[in-house]
Amino acid sequence: MGDGTVVLILAALLGVQPLTTDLYLPALPALTEGFGAGMAQAQLTLSALLIAFGVSQLVWGSLSDRFGRRPVLLLGLGAYTLAAVGSALAPSMELLVMWRAIQGAAMGAGVTCARAIIRDLYHPADGARVMSKALSGLAVVAFLSPPVGGLMSDLFNWRAALAVLAVFGAASLALVFLRFQESLPRKDPHALRPLALLRSWGRIARHPTFVAFSALSVASYAGLFTFLATSSFVFIQVLGLGKTAYGLLMASASLFFMTGTFVCRRLLHRYGIRRTVAIASGLTLCSGSAMGLFGLAGWSAGPHGLWFIMLPIYVFMLAHGIHQPCGQSGAVGPFPQAAGAASALNGFLMMLAAFGVGGWLGQRMDGTVLPLTYGIWFWSAIIAASGWLLVHRYGEPGHAVAGAR
Repeated sequence: MGDGTVVLILAALLGVQPLTTDLYLPALPALTEGFGAGMAQAQLTLSALLIAFGVSQLVWGSLSDRFGRRPVLLLGLGAYTLAAVGSALAPSMELLVMWRAIQGAAMGAGVTCARAIIRDLYHPADGARVMSKALSGLAVVAFLSPPVGGLMSDLFNWRAALAVLAVFGAASLALVFLRFQESLPRKDPHALRPLALLRSWGRIARHPTFVAFSALSVASYAGLFTFLATSSFVFIQVLGLGKTAYGLLMASASLFFMTGTFVCRRLLHRYGIRRTVAIASGLTLCSGSAMGLFGLAGWSAGPHGLWFIMLPIYVFMLAHGIHQPCGQSGAVGPFPQAAGAASALNGFLMMLAAFGVGGWLGQRMDGTVLPLTYGIWFWSAIIAASGWLLVHRYGEPGHAVAGAR
């Protein structure tokens, strides 16, 4: 496979995550109203998907180390497509939550294998650059998802928005089947043995480089999820934005994430990974502090409140486009012989944080902008601490661990 083919496949595998979470956000208030459900149940359609996604990665990672990336991808993408059809046809909120959980579990195969494939094919120094290219493709998917979801919801209904996920899943399955060649150089016959698996996770979780980069990627994703989980209610119900306009606004945020992935490659080439993360951490802290202070002053709920939220979010998203390539590739970098397990553990931690954030927000959404603005402020401080302290001290993703299986 050439680099172009690899990046295309990785973009599709990584892009399934923002598509699954972002495309139905404009339809979330209508979906909630249609089922006569409460806000906590609506958040559960997202939280259940993400916790299933996180837990499943622990299984998919070891399966891919044992049997290879290709069979795991084909199985996972096939199950994802079927679950997407089930979600679109769900007759009740309870069944929708169930299908979304199955969809999240299946989605874990693609994202886990994508991160592992980068470690299979590239040295860690090149892995962050390749990851940033793949995340540029992810940003295109994230850019298109909200407006497509809003348009489908306006023209048809929320079921049509969820049906788009089945189409994307089938297309990704066909791409992997036709173009992907196995990337795992050597399968691990012991990868699924319980004791060996626990020892592997223990070694990975104790490694300071993994801890440093996982703290960065987890905190950055938790900040993003805070925005995703609250934005539709804040912009549509609190600030009175239409669904299509909301979708376009979310797309504009994705443009800044995409820009961040391009900036990431330039900064990595010039400064290396530690200084790149430090620069992005400064941007994150400035954006989060501005958003928190605007909310504290009451400006975010005023007549121009939309822009007192979005301008800081644009800066936050640009920095997020730097943190994620560095964090995800850096966490897997020390483990060339256990890339699937390391990728799975990193992804599990991100989704565990998102599940916690979603549960907290489901109880704290009070009809104001404050859960959004204060949440971003909090996570921005955690991101800055991770980047300036942990990554600065332990950020050596090129160091491989002996006996990392």
